[in-house]
Amino acid sequence: MLRWLGVTMGGSLSLFSKQTEQDDGQDILTSPLEDSQSEDGKGGDVSQFPYVEFTGRDSVTCPTCQGTGRIPRGQENQLVALIPYSDQRLRPRRTKLYVSASVVVCLLLSSLAVFFLFPRSIDVSYAGVKTVFVSYDQEKRSVYLNITNTLNITNNNYYSVEVANITAQVQFAKTVIGKSRLTNTTAISPLDMKQIDYMVPTIIADEMNYMYDYCTLQTIKVHNIVVMMQVTVTTTYFGHAEQVSQEMYQYVDCGGNTTSIRAMISC
Repeated sequence: MLRWLGVTMGGSLSLFSKQTEQDDGQDILTSPLEDSQSEDGKGGDVSQFPYVEFTGRDSVTCPTCQGTGRIPRGQENQLVALIPYSDQRLRPRRTKLYVSASVVVCLLLSSLAVFFLFPRSIDVSYAGVKTVFVSYDQEKRSVYLNITNTLNITNNNYYSVEVANITAQVQFAKTVIGKSRLTNTTAISPLDMKQIDYMVPTIIADEMNYMYDYCTLQTIKVHNIVVMMQVTVTTTYFGHAEQVSQEMYQYVDCGGNTTSIRAMISC
């Protein structure tokens, strides 16, 4: 009776020891998962934990990062990332705002460019005669007049212009008595005005030698004659040439040298 009980008790004890060993093994196998689940429940988001490579019978180590969770530097341009379609990075934000702002900026810049680069007129005004140097040739009965004139050239543009040349001629009694061409290049600043002097040498002779007697007549104090001044100003800007012409009548004293501006008659 005691021997049977011993066997029976021994068997039960052996079964109990095996069962306890199995339970301990199950606890050992399941404790990391349960601990991680409990830690997840307590800690919150899984992304807060560092990268861990789970290796086991059915798992394979990532060939790209080799279990480190990092991409090698030499493979940035060779690897392709898969992004879900619902990712917000695939949905551009404020596209209409950026496009509208770009269009407004382009229109504003275009308007400013047209406003500042649009060609405006270049005004040329004849200021009059500055000086007159008179000389005579008694044998040829000729009168020589070196007439220095002044021009006011106004640049109404927002960029500089250059005065390429000035061409002038003087007529007396419908006869050209002198021509001149000034080729010195002069730059005029934006929205600026500059005075330019030019001299035209003239001669009254041949069929008009009777003017010698008039200009040298001592009984007359003022020997004014009316001459017609024609001037053409050529300006250039951005490779474009523009000409402005003027024509006016001017009183000139042929009886002596003068340095004051005489009266001008516009035609």
